[in-house]
Amino acid sequence: MKSFNWQVLLGATLLLLSILVYILHYLIFKDLHHILIFLVEDIAFVFVEVLLVTLIIHRVLQEREKKKRLEKLNMVIGAFFSEVGIGLLRLISGWDAQSENIEAALDTRQDTASEGYRKLCGYLRKHSYQIDQKKAELTKLKEFLGPKRDFLLRLLENPNLLEHGAFTDVLWAVFHLTEELEARETFDGLPASDSTHLCGDAGRVYGQLSRQWLNYMQHLEAAYPYLFSLSLRKNPFDRNASPIVQGPL
Repeated sequence: MKSFNWQVLLGATLLLLSILVYILHYLIFKDLHHILIFLVEDIAFVFVEVLLVTLIIHRVLQEREKKKRLEKLNMVIGAFFSEVGIGLLRLISGWDAQSENIEAALDTRQDTASEGYRKLCGYLRKHSYQIDQKKAELTKLKEFLGPKRDFLLRLLENPNLLEHGAFTDVLWAVFHLTEELEARETFDGLPASDSTHLCGDAGRVYGQLSRQWLNYMQHLEAAYPYLFSLSLRKNPFDRNASPIVQGPL
């Protein structure tokens, strides 16, 4: 309220000063016609000025600022995948009902980094991400995610995440899965309905996280090719992945 009153007072003062200057101009030169000509001309230019400043210059500055925020957010996403995402994908992808087919389809070791990524995208964007409950190791998943809880909370507190709704959804899905696992002391003797529920939560994380990883890889390919190459060699869907360069760069 105080800020609003200050702005109103400033506006009224500036308007009063403008009127006084016009009155002074008339008292000195006695030329009302000249004053009106330039007054109308100045008012007409105001609309052009609003167009230039508000709709064009301000929009350009907003886009630049948004680009900087997204660049910072990509650093946060990179930290997430280094700390949690890659390990989580590697663990859950091993429970995929079609894990053998994935490894056969995504053998990228003889491809260039770009060719391997294209093959990866083409297959995974059509994949169903179904979890085989017989393969699911919920105790191992709990042991992996438990120590990451504080890290996930710190990420959720980052205001820059508002710029990236898809990544925020991934974080909430992972955090929800973590809380579901933490709420159970043991997974022995769980009813089939509860096992299905937990595997459904894991499957949701699996699908969302995989798509987000593909998007992050696309960013690395465009902005940081050296990081892109390493990330592809550490492909979490490949049980035999190795950071050692074994094929063409």
